[in-house]
Amino acid sequence: MRKALILITSLIITSIGFSQETTTSFSLQEAIDYALENNRQVKNAARDVAAAKEQKRETIATGLPQIDGNINYQNFLKQQVQVVPGEIFGGTPGEFIPVLFGTEQSASASVTLNQLIFDGSYIVGLQSTKVFLEISKNAKEKTELQVRESVINAYGNVLLAEESEAIFSKNRDVLWKNLEETTKIFENGLEEEESVEQLQITLSGIESLLKNATRLKNIAYQMFNVTIGIDINTSTVLTDTLENLALSSISLDLLNAEETIENNMDYKIAENDKVSKELLVKLEKSKALPQVSGFINAGYLGYDNEFNFLKSSQEWYGFSSFGVNVNIPIFSSLGRTAKTQRTKIELEITEENLSELEQQLKLEIARAKSNYQFSIEDYEVKKQNLRLAERIEAKNQTKFFEGIASSFDLRQAQTQLYNAQSEYLEAMFDVINTKATLETALNTITLN
Repeated sequence: MRKALILITSLIITSIGFSQETTTSFSLQEAIDYALENNRQVKNAARDVAAAKEQKRETIATGLPQIDGNINYQNFLKQQVQVVPGEIFGGTPGEFIPVLFGTEQSASASVTLNQLIFDGSYIVGLQSTKVFLEISKNAKEKTELQVRESVINAYGNVLLAEESEAIFSKNRDVLWKNLEETTKIFENGLEEEESVEQLQITLSGIESLLKNATRLKNIAYQMFNVTIGIDINTSTVLTDTLENLALSSISLDLLNAEETIENNMDYKIAENDKVSKELLVKLEKSKALPQVSGFINAGYLGYDNEFNFLKSSQEWYGFSSFGVNVNIPIFSSLGRTAKTQRTKIELEITEENLSELEQQLKLEIARAKSNYQFSIEDYEVKKQNLRLAERIEAKNQTKFFEGIASSFDLRQAQTQLYNAQSEYLEAMFDVINTKATLETALNTITLN
């Protein structure tokens, strides 16, 4: 009995431990930090940077000494016959005598060192790898900014869904109470049946919205989990509130932030793309320069009619050589000229695109600032409207039960209140999101 009790207690403690492990809480900043480590897009962007570094090493290695080994074995199943003039061996002039040269088997082993001495395309290639690495780093930083914005959006969506569910639930409870009281009044003959029906219509609408809010909340949590990089069904708890995040997201200094286009990640990537196009022009020009390489070769040869190459008695003949190879482009039927002109045209297109992008980014930042400022102003308006709608609804509810106002007036006030509540939640959500969008455009992350 005691052993069974200990076993049950252990199982309970273990189950409690597992349940605690499966629930994870996040503040907004904790969620951002977690996503920047575990989001799949961020991980792949980091892998792209690592691959770019390896490509840089690979390019550098092509200009360093290359050593190759070669082992060759040949066995002539039927040796090739050569003919020589017969008079060499005292035969009749004009006749040919068939002879065999060499042995039936041969083996060789050699080592060759190749070294690139000069190649213009190699120099350009080294420069290109640096640019490609920089582009990869910029792409990673852009991915991190986008993931950060996505986390803020997903976090806000969860809070918005939770707040919506809570408000709909509270409104439903109030309506149930109103309906019960109005039904009793109607049963006592002091109220019309229409008043009961009006409340029933409003209640059914709120219940439908509540069910939908609950479904949206579950989806919002799953989207949040995917965004930060955890399993979709993980139980998560968000510790920040929508109102606190909205208040902390109001930063007038951000509206006056300097619009430095050069800090925008899209501009940095486009600028690096322009540099890469300039290098392509240099690459095509470098192909008209000579290519110089050198080599050193050394090895041994062995011959025999039997396979004795692994025996110590086998005689080996050494050889070695070195040389320099110079490849001088002379005439390509104007092919190189056409390629160079094509890359120049592509560079001009890239420069035009960069100029256009600069104007678009200025417009984007201006629009982001405008949207952010509007969201702050709209938040204050919606906050004030909510207070007014609550007062109007409370007055109409009092008037209704005192018999002064009609059920239609009460329903209209309630509908106005529900709209004001939804608009207030949306206004808080917009403040959070528009700030994140502006920060992404400016590449300026403010600390709350």
